[in-house]
Formats: sequence, structure tokens, C-alpha cells
Amino acid sequence: MPIQKVTKLNTGAIMPHIGLGTWKSQPGKVEHAVETALKNGYRHIDTATAYDNEKQVGEGIKASGVSRSEIFLTTKLNNNDHKDVLGALNKSLGLLGTEYVDLYLLHWPAPMTNDWKADKSLNWHDTWKKIEKVYREHPEKVKAIGVSNVSAAYLKDLLALPDVIVPAVNQVERHPSCLEEEVLAACEKAGIVITAYSPLGSDQSPLLKNDVVLRLAEKYNITPANVLVSFQVNTPNVNVLPKSVTPERIIGNLKVVDLTEEEIAELKGIDKANHFRACPPTWTGWGNLGFTD
Repeated sequence: MPIQKVTKLNTGAIMPHIGLGTWKSQPGKVEHAVETALKNGYRHIDTATAYDNEKQVGEGIKASGVSRSEIFLTTKLNNNDHKDVLGALNKSLGLLGTEYVDLYLLHWPAPMTNDWKADKSLNWHDTWKKIEKVYREHPEKVKAIGVSNVSAAYLKDLLALPDVIVPAVNQVERHPSCLEEEVLAACEKAGIVITAYSPLGSDQSPLLKNDVVLRLAEKYNITPANVLVSFQVNTPNVNVLPKSVTPERIIGNLKVVDLTEEEIAELKGIDKANHFRACPPTWTGWGNLGFTD
């Protein structure tokens, strides 16, 4: 199947098919990871307020010397910021050292208080309406809006809202042990691009030692990580965020290959024998957010 080089959003914007994820990438390392990525061909950087590294991501972007106009930059609204979307966005922009983000995501459909208890006074649908308002009134600050960790059931409810702006992206965990087929189908029908995070299954993932993955890595003379990233970019309507702070791995993760339909089917078959999530979609007081596994 053909590799996607870029993905076109429903806004008309172009999103690079591989971006650098920065979840769990700590200050002191993440700025160098971002700099390395941008100097070696990446043009998509993903962060979030919750990662507590926006300032360092901004420093890495500046140190790279790559023009801001060439970079697709994503950040996310934190769970305890649902009351003040514009204020949260402005804080992120200040930390990142940029006048705008290319994509602003609702990180989780789970409003929380500052002490991380479910805020039952808030409805995440109302938060989405606030995000829409910021998008309409401040196009100079945010070029596209989307969601993250939204199940097919929750997406259906969101799209049923009156005069809703359809999210440009839904960022979810996806790898051969967590396929999210329901979410993919719902997003494709609605014209929403999927961004896959934790494509390797996160740290110490059993996928890196899986027999199918190892066999394909040997066949194509690539690493197991390359196989798992290739799995995403061979899937229509999906782009991907491999994560690393090691320069060699950051550069190496850009190497992808065309996989056959049979090979993709083999990789999908892993889920039946070894299903797992690196980031369970559960928050105290909010349950599993409509996910079925």
C-alpha cells in the first residue's frame, strides 16, 4: 500500500505524515530532540500543556533555525483548563514562543479541577464550543482545531451538536495491539484525520519483539520501530507521532516502507492475541470515555 507523505485536513491545511511526539520527553532533553528532528527533515512537532515541556519545545524550534512557517505545530488544552480556553491557549503560545499553533486539540473529553477531580459542573461539549469560539475569533492564533482521545461514541455525540465545527483531527493511541477500528471508521466518515500516538506501544513495548514485526523488519532491512511507523503511514487517513529523545532513533524513525495488504493484515492480527493500551482512557469520575476496550 502507498505511503502517505502528507495528510490534507478538512481546513485545507497540509499536515506532515510523520511528526515528533513529545509525551514523557523531559526538559533538558526534549529541546534537543525537537532541534534534531527539525534539522533532519521533520516538519511536524506535537506537544501539550500536560506534558509540561512547551517552553523547551519552543526553544528547540528556535534552535533548529527552521522557519516557523515551515513547521506544523500542535498543542493541547489541559483537563483542568476547560473553563478558560483562550487563557490556556495564550499561556501555551507564550511558553512556545510563537504567535500561533497550527492545531489546537482538546486533550481529553474529561474536565477536571485543579486538584484533578472530575469537574461535574462542566460538560466537554461546552468546552468544544469555547474552542470553536476561539477558532472563529482568533484565526491569527489557531489555524485548526481538533480533539484527542475521543471514542466513536463520544464523537457521534459531538457531531450531533447544532452548528458544530467538525474537528480537523482526532489524536488517539493506535498500534497493532490497539487498532481503534471503530474510531477510524467514524473519523473517516466525518472527514476527520486520525493522528496515532504511541505507535510503538510506548516504552519497553512487546511489539518491538513480536514475531511478525521482527520478520518484516528483517525482510525490509529496517528496525521494528520502522515497521510500526510504516504500519500507520500505510493506513489511509492516518498520520503518526513516533517519540524519542535519542538522535539516532529520531532520524531513523523517518525511514518507512510500503507494506503489502497481506502484511498489514498480519500486523492487525496481533491485536487478537495481544491487545493492550499504553495509555488507558480512564479518568476518575469519568469512566472509560466511551471506549469499549
